Amino acid sequence: MTVSKPQRANASRERKPSLDTLAVWAGEEESVPGGATQVPVVHSVAFGYADVDQWQQVALGRAPGHIYSRNTNPTVEAFERKVMALEGAPAATSFATGMAAISNTMFALLAPGDHVVSIKDSYGGTNKVFTEFLPRVNVRVSLCDTEDYGAIEAAVASGCAMLYLESPTNPTLKVTDIARLSAAAHRAGALVVVDNTFATPINQNPLALGADIVVHSATKFLGGHADALGGVICGPTELVQRVYHYREITGATLHPSAAYLLLRGLKTLHLRIRQQNASAQRIAVHLSRHPKVSAVFYPGLPGHRHHDVAARQMRGFGGVLSFMLEGGFDQVRSVLPKLRLAHRAANLGSVETVVGPPSTTSHVENTAAERAALGIPEGLVRYSVGIEDTGDLIADLDQALA
Repeated sequence: MTVSKPQRANASRERKPSLDTLAVWAGEEESVPGGATQVPVVHSVAFGYADVDQWQQVALGRAPGHIYSRNTNPTVEAFERKVMALEGAPAATSFATGMAAISNTMFALLAPGDHVVSIKDSYGGTNKVFTEFLPRVNVRVSLCDTEDYGAIEAAVASGCAMLYLESPTNPTLKVTDIARLSAAAHRAGALVVVDNTFATPINQNPLALGADIVVHSATKFLGGHADALGGVICGPTELVQRVYHYREITGATLHPSAAYLLLRGLKTLHLRIRQQNASAQRIAVHLSRHPKVSAVFYPGLPGHRHHDVAARQMRGFGGVLSFMLEGGFDQVRSVLPKLRLAHRAANLGSVETVVGPPSTTSHVENTAAERAALGIPEGLVRYSVGIEDTGDLIADLDQALA
C-alpha cells in the first residue's frame, strides 16, 4: 500500500502541477540507483536487512521499505503513487487485475449481514460478484435501475453498508450523478465506491465528487497498450489499508513487470485521452446520422439522457461509445468482420480501436436472458476508440456499414 507523504510547509505557495504533468512525473520522485531516469523493474521477491531491528520496523509498517513483494514492491509502489496523484487521493493499493481490485474491495469492506446497493448497468464481472458470490456469504444485494435515483436513494436509506457505482457504465454509457448519490449514501452511513475505468482520472475524479473509494481496471485506459493486466484503488488511508490487508493475505498482487508497463502507459494517458475524447465525439455524431444505425450511446451527445450530468461532473466524455445496428445481431455478425481498423477483441482503452458485442466482451459471463434483464440488447456494439486518425476511423465504419 502506498500513502502520500507530508507536504513541505511552503507547498501552498507553489504552483500545483496539472494532471498532464502528474501523468509524466508523479510517483517517480524517489532517486533511482545509478541515476536512471526511468523506474526499474524490481523482480526481487524479498528484501534483505542487515539490522534486525530495522527489518522489524519495516515489517511492522513503522518505517519505509519493503520486505516481500506479495506485500509491497518498489516498481509497484511507483505505479500506485502515480495513480494516487492523478486521483488526488491520500492512499492507493494495486492488484493483479481490475476484477481483483473490485472483488477485494467488496470482500474486505463488507461483512455477513451487510446490504450493498448498486446499479443494474455494471460490468458483467461485477454483476456476477453481486449475483453469485456476495449472496454466498450472506451479503444482501439490491440492484436498482441505473436511471431511477429515487429507487437507489430509497434502497440506500433502508440500511446500507456500501453504494457501488460505475460511471459511465459498461457498455451502455449511462452516467450516474456521483455527487447526489454519494450524499445520499453518506446520510445513511454507507461507503461509496465508484468504478472510474471508462472516464479515467483525466476526465473525472470521483473522490472530488464525494466518493470514498475509486476503482480502476488499469488494464484498460491507464495502461493503454493492451499488454498488461492490473487494477488499483485509491481513497482514504484507513479504508485502503483494510483492502490492502485483504489483498496482501489473499495474494492478488500486481506483478512488477506489469506495474512497469502500466507506469509507461500512464505517461501518455493525457495525450491518449485527449485524442480519444475528440475522436469518440466526432464518431458518435457521425453514427447518430447514419441510416444503418438505430441508436448511439455517448454522454457527449446533447441528446444523451444524462448529458447534463456528464457535462457537470466530467472534463471529457471518454473514448468509448456504443451503438445499435438496424437488423440486430445478424448485422453485428455482418458488419464487425468488415472493419479494417479495429480489433475484434474483449478489451477496451487501447491505442488501437477495439470493437465487440456485449455477448463476447463486457457481459460474456452472462446468459442472453441475463443480459436482456440488465437492459443490454444483443444488437449493441461497443466501440472503444483508439488514437488513430479520426477521419480514417469514420471512413472505416462507413465502408463496413455500406
